[in-house]
Amino acid sequence: MYMPDDFAPNAVAFLVAFLVAGAFTIAFKLLYQSVTPHKESVLIREGNSAAAIVLGGALLGYVLPLASALANTETLLEFCAWAALAGVIQVVTFTLVRLTVMKDLTARVERGEIAPALYLLSISLVVGVLNAACMTA
Repeated sequence: MYMPDDFAPNAVAFLVAFLVAGAFTIAFKLLYQSVTPHKESVLIREGNSAAAIVLGGALLGYVLPLASALANTETLLEFCAWAALAGVIQVVTFTLVRLTVMKDLTARVERGEIAPALYLLSISLVVGVLNAACMTA
């Protein structure tokens, strides 16, 4: 039931959560771009769809567990811990794929190849969904 007196404190809590989650998302994006050998920002500005797909997949794979953490944690500190872990898992996932499964990933993304970009997007989403589900256990 809607309680008008509860709106202000709930709105403040919403804004804090939204701003902190947004800050974590930006931090993740910057971290992710710093560990990838290809320069997503430059490639995307040049019209490289593969780079946009890879970065978009990583972001989606990150915000899925972030949303789960928002829904399942009770304190801001607990949320921050889960948010950090989710970012580490996405970065490790990218690194493992690049070093084991697809050693030529960077060159293929730089050439704008869509198939490896979609493959990495899929892996990022799968890991993100599993990560999010594990946060509810």
